Amino acid sequence: MNTTSRSFALTGIACAALLALPALAQQNLEKLKQFKVATTDLNIPVVPQEGKNAAAISENLKRIKLPPGFKIDLFAIVPDARHMAVAPSTNMLFVGTRKTTVWAVTDRNSDGVADEVKSFAPSLKFTNPNGVCWTRDGFLIVVEHNRVLNFPAAEFFYEGPDVAVIPVVDQGKLIPPEEESFNHGARTCRVSDDGKLYITLGQPFNVPPRDKIAMFESLGIGGMIRMNPFDGSGREVVARGVRNSVGMDINPKDKTVWFTDNQTDGMGDDTPPGELNRITKSGGEHFGYPYIHGNNVQIAGSGAAPDLKDMKPPANWTKPQIEFPAHQAQLGMTFYNGRMFPSQYQGGIFVAAHGSWNRTKASGGLINFVSLKPDGTADKSTVFAEGWLDPDTGTYRGRPVDVAVMKDGSLLVSDDYAGAIYRITYAP
Repeated sequence: MNTTSRSFALTGIACAALLALPALAQQNLEKLKQFKVATTDLNIPVVPQEGKNAAAISENLKRIKLPPGFKIDLFAIVPDARHMAVAPSTNMLFVGTRKTTVWAVTDRNSDGVADEVKSFAPSLKFTNPNGVCWTRDGFLIVVEHNRVLNFPAAEFFYEGPDVAVIPVVDQGKLIPPEEESFNHGARTCRVSDDGKLYITLGQPFNVPPRDKIAMFESLGIGGMIRMNPFDGSGREVVARGVRNSVGMDINPKDKTVWFTDNQTDGMGDDTPPGELNRITKSGGEHFGYPYIHGNNVQIAGSGAAPDLKDMKPPANWTKPQIEFPAHQAQLGMTFYNGRMFPSQYQGGIFVAAHGSWNRTKASGGLINFVSLKPDGTADKSTVFAEGWLDPDTGTYRGRPVDVAVMKDGSLLVSDDYAGAIYRITYAP
């Protein structure tokens, strides 16, 4: 066989192997549904937690500015770390990514630093498993680009590669497969006290074209849906008129659902603003997009959306609770329900700002804090932590994605650029 023939043969073998991966993943899913073994290798590789990389990241954290009394440390090296779900019963958490891995992160000796990081359910093939959250009774939900899975007792069964699973929404059933895109496909989720699973669905365009809007709104694309977290039944749209929400949480006091929303690109450095929104009505509340962003920035008919000229938002569209500076990309958010931080932070909202890309001078790479008024609405937003963006060079040394509260009241921050999770503590 000559070199050319051998190359074609090897290419054919590689292609055949790639084509077999989805079928193998489906076979593994069927086995795990029946509590059968899908993998023979019980040893899951772990991510090194010490060395030059960890030391460099810790050194970078010296640049982070926090209010007096607060301290930030490296909690774990977690490649591509995105949204986090702190386990209800053990000292660990699960971390989603925009790639093919969900990470299990464990602090085995309870010293505030992770001892082990390894992939969760590696016998399955995940696709953009960004969204992770818990049911009220301890089932782990993983929301991928176009599938939803439910893992019973994940925090107790994660040690091995085979983990029991319940398919909630089969592959290709969360959104129509023809609407899949590399753009805005990272989902987030939460489960409410009444047991409903809430999922954000970013729409796949900078601004959706006119002929897509009605369909997107009917499906909840560019909004939020909810359903039964065990079989996907009772699906309904609870928010429309959203561009791309990659962060949500539920206020434990009044049970209202809040979410962040990223703004349209290509409209200039300082417009339009990012948003923090609150759902207070039933029946598919509308938040103005793609007609308007923030309180009054017109999208329809602008240079970003000329084909939407003369289109207007519904008469009773809901304005944001907070406008953030343009293009900072506020993503994950959490209500602070801990007791470690001072009283002015308790009950408020921490929000991770990933940082701009569509701006002549970079902005963001920080953590916001949003205080609330006695009536449960937002008061004001301030910068709580910053320094991941070097102001002198405009270079990101990290890009915060999500925030989560540990049982001791400390605050975790995920960073998909540095591939790490940080822990913020407070001592008077």
